[in-house]
Amino acid sequence: MRGGIAHYIALLSKSLADRGHDVRVLSFKRQYPSILFPGRTQKDEGEELVPVRAEPVLDTVNPATWVRAFFRLKSARPDVVLFKYWMPFFAPCYAAVACLVKNILRIPVLFLCDNIRPHEKKFGDVFLSRLALRFPDAFIVQSNTVLNDLLTYRPRAPYRLVPHPVYEIFPPSVAKAEARKRLKISENRVILFFGYIRRYKGLGVLIESMPEILRHFPVRLVVCGEFYEGRSETLARIRSLGLERRVTMEDRFIPNGAVADYFCAADVVVLPYLSATQSGIVQVAFHYDKPVIATSVGGLPETVVHGKTGFIAPPGDAKALADAVIRFYGEKKEAAFSRSVRIEKKKYSWERMVRAIEELKSENRGSKME
Repeated sequence: MRGGIAHYIALLSKSLADRGHDVRVLSFKRQYPSILFPGRTQKDEGEELVPVRAEPVLDTVNPATWVRAFFRLKSARPDVVLFKYWMPFFAPCYAAVACLVKNILRIPVLFLCDNIRPHEKKFGDVFLSRLALRFPDAFIVQSNTVLNDLLTYRPRAPYRLVPHPVYEIFPPSVAKAEARKRLKISENRVILFFGYIRRYKGLGVLIESMPEILRHFPVRLVVCGEFYEGRSETLARIRSLGLERRVTMEDRFIPNGAVADYFCAADVVVLPYLSATQSGIVQVAFHYDKPVIATSVGGLPETVVHGKTGFIAPPGDAKALADAVIRFYGEKKEAAFSRSVRIEKKKYSWERMVRAIEELKSENRGSKME
């Protein structure tokens, strides 16, 4: 599978293996029926940067595969079963497997949660969330926002709060000049928006901020990500604001091997989110020592330290977002912010995440049948 969740699993499995654990990944045969998936493909067609020993078993809408996953786990008899959870759609599948594992095999079940509440609310989310969160023995959350959401559903849930680790899966940095040459960028100032595009990501706000930014500095905005919604209105707004020559639009999933060029070509990464829990994009930016301008939603202010590793602006405010970008260039903050990122990112380690898993496994080992 493609995307940040798959990258996360690859790095986590490697980190666990490096600590001497025997790791087995039961992956998806299919995450979403094609009618529900807004992108072009669910599969990663690029270079595999971290090999993963994974077996595609689960189909979220085929209960027979849930039973098959249970029998795989029964055969393997692991010390702990860890689920990566990020949306209520997975609740029936996850709850079925977790229930069987916990009540029949007596093996501890941990949920590593990216989100508890979805970014885009749908009918049935509360019921599905309660179903998914009923069976785990313990949880790992990565921001206080997610922790508060978890405790709303499970007030006495055992948990560890561990920040989202840095994405170290991508190729090493290249010189800024070389990256811009490869991407055919001639401007001296480049800001980057990266990741698949949905309305809650706030790209529209960033587009609206561009005329104000351009009144102060000639900036190139590079947008990298496949549109899941809003493509036609975004392109129309770019045209109506006369920004065609200032916005580079890469409407596609960026292959793993090309990620370095886009981040290294940028001076700063901008996350104008309207809602969020945390963002893996911040951790990709930090991997490349890039400052981040983000909004004050979810756990973003916990990761982007205002005035130190970037700036925080209020969500949905194009003028405030423009002011943050203008201040970044006007006060020449790139070098100082990048130095701070190199220091700050040390606390976002995979070792810290692995220790949390080990601790929760040890605390819940009594759940396993001897």
